[in-house]
Amino acid sequence: QWVYNILEKKAEADRIVHENPDPSNGFVLVPDLKWNQNQLDDLYLIALVRRRDIASLRDLTAEHLLLLRNILQEGTEAIVKRFGVPGSQLRIYLHYQPSYYHLHVHFTALGYDAPGSSVERAHLLADVIDNLAMDSSFYQKRALTFPLRADEPLFKKFQEAGKA
Repeated sequence: QWVYNILEKKAEADRIVHENPDPSNGFVLVPDLKWNQNQLDDLYLIALVRRRDIASLRDLTAEHLLLLRNILQEGTEAIVKRFGVPGSQLRIYLHYQPSYYHLHVHFTALGYDAPGSSVERAHLLADVIDNLAMDSSFYQKRALTFPLRADEPLFKKFQEAGKA
């Protein structure tokens, strides 16, 4: 609901850094709640896609390339304009498994070791775009590894199934 409230401007409308209103290929860029916006060392923004039918990386196909390219280009440009941080100093990625199932893209300062930015969980947006351009069903077919903490419910399900 938090995501939908932002997209519908029922909440955090004053925090929007950039907005593309296109219903299919648009998104809203907002500062992540973890970032206090007082310094750029730990810059952290989230692009929330307008579409509600894309839950995660697994749902992406070549059909979504324009959306992903919009996020990469417009998001980077908005951060340069608003915060003066060049694209070369940004890490732009998606999580798998995500913390919530509405497609979103993370923009963090390159030097910031943000939670979940390590290679086991983060998939760089530029790589995702390249992979989908080569094979539309890349993320439906590819095995994706991800870390789980011992206290996570999904890990417990793997244990119960004898897979962990």
